[in-house]
Amino acid sequence: MLPSIFNDVIGPVMRGPSSSHCAAALRIGRLARDLVGGLPEKVLVEFDRAGSLPTTHTSQGSDMGLFGGLLGWDAHDARLTQATTAVEDAGCRVTFSTVDVGDPHPNTYRLTLTRGEETHSLRAISTGGGMIEVLAIDEVTLSIYGDFAETLVWCLDAAAAEGLTATLREDLSGFVVESLEVHAGQGGPLVQVRSRTPMTDSLLRRLEECDGVTLVRPLGAVLPVLSGGSASAAFTSAVELLRVDAGRHLPLWQHAVAYECGRGGLSEAEVIGRMQEIVAILEASIAEGIAGTTYDDRVLPAQAPLFKAALDSGKLLGDETLNRIVLATTALMDVKSSMGVIVAAPTAGACAALPAAVITVARLRDLDEEAMARAMLAAGLVGIFITSAWSFAAEVGGCQAEGGSASAMAAAALVTLADGSLEQALAAAAMALQSMLGLICDPVANRVEVPCLGKNVMAATNALACANMALAGFAEVIPFDEVVTAARHVSEQMPRELRCTALGGLAITPTSQAIEARLAVRAGATCGSCSCG
Repeated sequence: MLPSIFNDVIGPVMRGPSSSHCAAALRIGRLARDLVGGLPEKVLVEFDRAGSLPTTHTSQGSDMGLFGGLLGWDAHDARLTQATTAVEDAGCRVTFSTVDVGDPHPNTYRLTLTRGEETHSLRAISTGGGMIEVLAIDEVTLSIYGDFAETLVWCLDAAAAEGLTATLREDLSGFVVESLEVHAGQGGPLVQVRSRTPMTDSLLRRLEECDGVTLVRPLGAVLPVLSGGSASAAFTSAVELLRVDAGRHLPLWQHAVAYECGRGGLSEAEVIGRMQEIVAILEASIAEGIAGTTYDDRVLPAQAPLFKAALDSGKLLGDETLNRIVLATTALMDVKSSMGVIVAAPTAGACAALPAAVITVARLRDLDEEAMARAMLAAGLVGIFITSAWSFAAEVGGCQAEGGSASAMAAAALVTLADGSLEQALAAAAMALQSMLGLICDPVANRVEVPCLGKNVMAATNALACANMALAGFAEVIPFDEVVTAARHVSEQMPRELRCTALGGLAITPTSQAIEARLAVRAGATCGSCSCG
């Protein structure tokens, strides 16, 4: 699947402390719900002991997201904080268990779902920034990213599967099948049909009536930009981009628009319009954070009002641009920690650095929302280069994957706001990521607040410095793609304990453990509808 700026980099619009936990789990839950045809009655959730989820699934929102998905809710639904109670009230019993299965990915979900007479299994991973991949259904290996409407058809034997595929190749009154795969299963073939639009009820009934078909299940798309059609991309790395630019020196944002138009089949106006909508959400969230937020299950009280009072009183050091960026960054992190609406950019844990820097600098320069959208698109293309070669997930790469990526994206965006060149934007991104290699992920009390707030501030202010360095003509020395490769190599050498597992760094200090215990008492030390094994 080609990454999309709106799928993989800037988005989803969501609530919760972590996109790789909350939003991804919700998308997995939505697909699981479709797999059994509605809300299941029983769900067994299994996490590998060596992964990140046994120690983080409750406090970082995996449970909340999964329950919301099973209920059919969206990632920004205001009811998500009540998802644990709501799923129980709706008649769904969820049990959690820790197992030793050696899953290679740290964010692996193994679900066994029962509804009526049906029981199905689903194995999926959260790959970072809310993105997912379903790896197997009923122990049949396949791949589902949520970028298509998927129709799964279980058949008795090969002959039935052949008859079904023949039906799907007939004239289906304009219905377009993007791809069709037949997977071997223990009980018979499983046919996977991808399309950009869901099958109609009449077509689903037609498939159900085919000889040897035992079950048909439609799974809805869960990503905002679909794949298929004429989706294409001329580049997925900085070096390929420079080759395509061929000395024309087009600004980075124009290449971003061209990329997303080719990737998602969107017009230039649609691409810019979508990003302007995201900018509006972010501006509202910054204002909400500055006004003050409240939430019980949180390490820090609202910090943004304190910073604004100090700024207004003239007590702070530094210039207005720097301090306004810190204020906006703090405001967005406050909103995230209080379960308000945020945009993963590229993740929830690193949601503040990029938009805070862009919106603050644009406002101080009297630039409009379209200029902000262009800068955010430029940042999004830098994110495409990162996710194509690596990952945004802290469980994979530590905070260098989240905060480092956000800083690189923000640096390129700020150069774009200053009308810098394509080469300067890529140089700024390279310097910003270079400066954050090796950054670990060690949330205090297993909440994505401390030191996450400080790391977002560091990412944003580092971006400002690197943007100015690039605009002044500083050389990045190591090209951007090589920096991403280096970061990936660092992540492979980084101990598991320092990659968002609550098993290292600040997370295991006595103070962190005391805070976590205090929050557990405040919450009643209960998992609601879950039974944690």
